[in-house]
Amino acid sequence: MSLIPLAERLRPNTLDDYIGQEHLVGKGAVLRKMIESGNISSFILWGPPGVGKTTLAKIIANTLERSFYTLSAVSSGVKDVREVLERAKKQQFFSKPNPILFIDEIHRFSKSQQDSLLGAVEQGIVTLIGATTENPSFEVISPLLSRCQVYVLKSLEKDDLLKILDLAITKDSELKQKDIEIKEHESLLRFSGGDARKLLNILELVVHAEEGSKIVVTNEKVTERLQSKQAIYDKKGEMHYDIISAFIKSIRGSDPDAAVYWLARMIEGGEDVKFIARRLLILAAEDVGLANPNALLLAQSTFDAVHQIGYPESRIILSECVIYLATSPKSNSAYEAINKAQQLVRNTGDLPVPLPIRNAPTKLMKELGYGDNYKYAHAYEGNFAEQDFLPEKIKKERLYKPQNNASEQKIMERLKAWWGKRFQK
Repeated sequence: MSLIPLAERLRPNTLDDYIGQEHLVGKGAVLRKMIESGNISSFILWGPPGVGKTTLAKIIANTLERSFYTLSAVSSGVKDVREVLERAKKQQFFSKPNPILFIDEIHRFSKSQQDSLLGAVEQGIVTLIGATTENPSFEVISPLLSRCQVYVLKSLEKDDLLKILDLAITKDSELKQKDIEIKEHESLLRFSGGDARKLLNILELVVHAEEGSKIVVTNEKVTERLQSKQAIYDKKGEMHYDIISAFIKSIRGSDPDAAVYWLARMIEGGEDVKFIARRLLILAAEDVGLANPNALLLAQSTFDAVHQIGYPESRIILSECVIYLATSPKSNSAYEAINKAQQLVRNTGDLPVPLPIRNAPTKLMKELGYGDNYKYAHAYEGNFAEQDFLPEKIKKERLYKPQNNASEQKIMERLKAWWGKRFQK
């Protein structure tokens, strides 16, 4: 049995062998024309996993006979980038065409790592090909993005996947030695989710589990094999949403141990740090809220910091924020208040603004009573003057209700002192 995975053994070397992405590499398509011209500019390939981003980059390098350097954003730092760029600079003295620098998962490069690429891309020291599963508009810094064309790759269609399956059992040096019949392919296609690498991994798993040279692949066999070999964390699968749910509920439930555990599950599964940080921002406002207003500030600082740093150091920042939020007092009063307010707006429509608090920039508006009897709060003792700010029809509505925590109890005391009976209940 070969130690090289089936997906790697079947990786195509030319555009003619490349399956899928006809809109980019089909006859007369934009990328094929650029490759055939011999002049390629830096670009980013954006698409889901397993659709051929890395393969396409390697084919381009082979076709154009360019040196090919590759970096992974998961394991490479600024030092690694600089070393590659230094090697690329040395080639310029030998009148060679500039090499291709392929960066996998470029969305996981920190700002400083992306900044270190700018000069080399601009000066033509390297031609950058980035690969990302995330929207580059959000994940790639603007100066770098402006120097790169973005090409969108699509999930592979059914016909593409079936071609790959046929290629595997008829052309692969190992599989063609067996008598393999794909009697049913629905489960193979469903579990692959348009990911060629996953499709070939599943096929290889099923084939290796069978004894003898005659192998019949059925939906039942595929499902059975996968149930005993489930992926720990799939960013688009059910497990992803279950773990996110467990993570949020652990913080909401004030269990720092569970919260950090689920954080570790996401980190080990390769989750995007900015996705985690965005969830913490939402949670800080929704679940900690006014019980500890500093939580939102820390969550925002966390988001900014991990955006700058990336893995692996950002795991420490995330851990600090997660523990802080989990051990903070909790309140969802702000969340409840905006929900009630929006429902009230839907139920009552566009109620008129009370005249005293309307803007009165013109003489006519003043004559109509706009701004009449408005009480300027700072002109009164304690910077407060009682008046109606809600429309007449709903002026007795209570939308914000302070909850039973130290911070909001202080808010409640202030409101009672200002508004009296309105906040007694």
